[in-house]
Amino acid sequence: MLYLECYSGISGDMAVAALLDLGASREKLEQGLASLKVDGYEIKIGRRIKCGIDACSFDVILSGKEDGQSHDYAEHSHGEHGHEGEHIHGEHACGHSHEGEHSHDGHGHGAHDHVHRNLEEIAGIINGSGMTERAKKTALRIFQIVAEAEGKVHGKPVEEVHFHEVGAVDSIVDIAAAAICLDDLDITEAVVSEISEGSGHVHCQHGILPVPVPAVTAIAERYGLFLRPTDTRGEMVTPTGAAVAAGIRTREELPSSYRIVKTGMGAGKKDFAKANILRAYLIEEKKQPEAMWMLETNIDDVTGEALGYVMEKLFRAGARDVCYVPVFMKKNRPAYLMKVVCDEKDREPLEELIFLHTTTIGIRRYRLERTVLSRKLLTVETPYGQAMVKQVSRGEMTFYYPEYEDAARYADASGISFQEAYEEIRRAAGCM
Repeated sequence: MLYLECYSGISGDMAVAALLDLGASREKLEQGLASLKVDGYEIKIGRRIKCGIDACSFDVILSGKEDGQSHDYAEHSHGEHGHEGEHIHGEHACGHSHEGEHSHDGHGHGAHDHVHRNLEEIAGIINGSGMTERAKKTALRIFQIVAEAEGKVHGKPVEEVHFHEVGAVDSIVDIAAAAICLDDLDITEAVVSEISEGSGHVHCQHGILPVPVPAVTAIAERYGLFLRPTDTRGEMVTPTGAAVAAGIRTREELPSSYRIVKTGMGAGKKDFAKANILRAYLIEEKKQPEAMWMLETNIDDVTGEALGYVMEKLFRAGARDVCYVPVFMKKNRPAYLMKVVCDEKDREPLEELIFLHTTTIGIRRYRLERTVLSRKLLTVETPYGQAMVKQVSRGEMTFYYPEYEDAARYADASGISFQEAYEEIRRAAGCM
């Protein structure tokens, strides 16, 4: 299980760096990115010190050209460029990168050409790559989350959103890299902490926007991410970072008890008063005792035949155990206490059966914990055929319990008592 501790926010590149520091293969990452067949960039993986903490860094460095077209990213400019609203500026649109939102000095701020990609074109790049199917699915989900958020912010359907930046090289690389690393680490479950965010305003293509930026708030609203405001001035959560968190989260809370298997640190470029790192953990949940439910109800006006029928129905429906205990109820009425042990998943269906086939109008229920001995079935050869025996162990102790039907058949065939047949089968099992 993956746990992302986002106390310094989260961005796409910080997520990739943390996953690399957890042990994701650099070789597989480079192979997967090369298979995208997207030019105009190089990646740089290194180390940075943040408040004395050594952390991994991941940067996408653009060459300024893709398919022969110039990319003087307006996303890094604070000027006005007169783009129509349907051309959405995403992760880097505000020039206030979270350190992974790469600031590229030397790019001009004058007239320039953009590659405008929509979600369908991005999907074509991802699906045409050599990434695994699971990594492709993860990358496309993250892009879908960003597209939905940008569409909401700009009042456009997702299919009409044309990305200036989210479709540009660096964001394709960030999102694809995160998906490749998650796949390589075999992450199937993930928990995301509350995400710390800064305050104030940032300069964007369309003007001065509040922090968190609208795309981040749209993602947090749609996917239930918890944001925690801090006194840090500036942006700490980027749209790609929020989309990664939303796209991989499978649980809202950490296990009550767990073991840390490994820790990874992903560094941002900015220096805050607090360490600007994304901390990622691989954790193992402590195995808890098996939890069951006990269902109980008192019944004083149902026949014995009906109670027998209900017991059969409950066992067939998944009850672990069913029993009736003779009791006296109010007004000295003799009755039965029905007790049913079941798994969580079977509780409601079994309650429905009890209400349907008995006259009770209420069922008590409470959780149980139980200790279960390890067990396995053995086949024992006897003079009168095979017999099944349950072998049960606890520590160095081992017990053998023959199945009733086989012991009874042995007794009938041999002419000895049931108890003698039972003991002979048990001794035979112990000698195996």
